[in-house]
Amino acid sequence: MAEAKKVQEQDLNQLLKVRREKLSELQSAGKDPFQITKYDVTHHSRDIKENYDALEGQTVRVAGRVMQKRVMGKASFCNVQDLKGNIQSYVARDSIGEESYKDFKKYDIGDIVGIEGEVFRTKTGEISIHAASVTLLSKSLQILPEKYHGLTNTDLRYRQRYTDLIMNEEVKDTFVKRSKIISAIRRYLDGQGFMEVETPMLVSNAGGAAARPFETHYNALDEDVKLRISLELYLKRLIVGGMERVYEIGRVFRNEGVDTRHNPEFTLMELYQAYTDYHGMMDLTENMYRYVAQEVLGTTEVPYGDQIIDLGKPFERLTMVDAVKKYAGVDFDQVADTEAAKKLADEHQIEYEKRHTKGDILSLFFEEFCEEKLIQPTFIMDHPIEISPLTKKKPDKPDYVERFELFITGREMANAYSELNDPIDQRERFKAQEAALAAGDEEANTTDEDFLNALEIGMPPTGGIGYGIDRLVMLLTNSPAIRDVLLFPTMKSIDK
Repeated sequence: MAEAKKVQEQDLNQLLKVRREKLSELQSAGKDPFQITKYDVTHHSRDIKENYDALEGQTVRVAGRVMQKRVMGKASFCNVQDLKGNIQSYVARDSIGEESYKDFKKYDIGDIVGIEGEVFRTKTGEISIHAASVTLLSKSLQILPEKYHGLTNTDLRYRQRYTDLIMNEEVKDTFVKRSKIISAIRRYLDGQGFMEVETPMLVSNAGGAAARPFETHYNALDEDVKLRISLELYLKRLIVGGMERVYEIGRVFRNEGVDTRHNPEFTLMELYQAYTDYHGMMDLTENMYRYVAQEVLGTTEVPYGDQIIDLGKPFERLTMVDAVKKYAGVDFDQVADTEAAKKLADEHQIEYEKRHTKGDILSLFFEEFCEEKLIQPTFIMDHPIEISPLTKKKPDKPDYVERFELFITGREMANAYSELNDPIDQRERFKAQEAALAAGDEEANTTDEDFLNALEIGMPPTGGIGYGIDRLVMLLTNSPAIRDVLLFPTMKSIDK
């Protein structure tokens, strides 16, 4: 086995050497492809195929990567891949000239070429370009994975996304859809009167979510700063300032583990709307999800794994207490206090910490028994106050808050509040978070005095929500892991 691998490596090194020799020959002959600065492209492959009747016999110019090549004496075929697909070209010595044809025969799979010629259909019916000229635009000095097996090593695919995009058409389609999803979200919100804004990524107080921040040092000010974990507190400042409907789509950073649902940097969208509440956020979310699916996929019935997720039907709405009652058979409305809740947790083999109260344990029950059951779109409402430090209390049930999370395919997709705008209550919540931090909760918030000052100036009743954009893209592209929808996911250094 070791000997075979050694021979394979020697063969590969020889092939790479040949490519460099070909480049050297071109450069010596004054044909260095890296000296070419531009090539005027008139059409892409799919445009030609979709508009063949109008383009038949017309001269076009395409550019892309040579993915296949068949040399047959005085005439050859090659297949060129561009942004929108691939197209065949017929390359004949008598059409492009003897010297050019001699050069063409030496081109390698992976080289980038420009082809000018007439559109025609071959005897077998394949729409093609009859080349009048072929220009080498870039020489590939590496060897692409073998075409029919593609690039299948998952770790290598993520590390070398550029090769993954070349070899796996469905990967490129995922990222084209990702762009369309974000564009559709913007169109929807712009149509609802929202304004897109940008807020700081480097902050002195990383609040607005339960997460451990990344920390760094700002040399110019000689201050320690953090990378934001959320967009919330700055966007709420804008609501205070009179911007009634704002949203931001941007990267946030959480110093946490990596798995199929989590990446330490990810794309979050948060929006805030004055004079509405969490019910308004539910309606907006339901409508936006339908709009985006219809715009990008042309349907509201979305395949995911072996399920069809129906975004067209009204989303189910359950309180967290009712969800635990439905799926775990435990009614927390009948649980008297923290001691009784901990006894229930012991009976159901749910681990908890000494500092946890009844509300924390309700949340642990929900995570254990309910989340994975929520396949079709479901709003889980009315969370315990202990896990919701920035949310308005329910007037008739002050141990709970006006909050919801949207679950689809067993995953949290969005998190929304009727925003807390009482500065006195907010200060007390921050104090409770400080106490949790002192007790060992590394994800607890710290007091943000400037934010409290903004609340004291006055924030109107407001609904707010955060969406995990990557998870939405996973849903609409039928992708099982977050790394499949991040162009360059976080990877451990190859040297470690």
